Amino acid sequence: MAMTLRLEPEDEKALALLAEAEGVSKQEATVRAIREAAARHVREDKVRRLSAAARQRYADLLDRLGQ
Repeated sequence: MAMTLRLEPEDEKALALLAEAEGVSKQEATVRAIREAAARHVREDKVRRLSAAARQRYADLLDRLGQ
């Protein structure tokens, strides 16, 4: 799907620098950044869920360790 991306001049410059540093087009740098951000959110959500489960599972032990 085609899409137009409007950027402020400073964001355009940052994108150009990123693309140059990675040796890819600005379009490819944009796609990579989107995918990396999405993957990061998925990982963070998984860590939050696992952490909550561990805190619940080991609540008694954590309370004893805190005394």
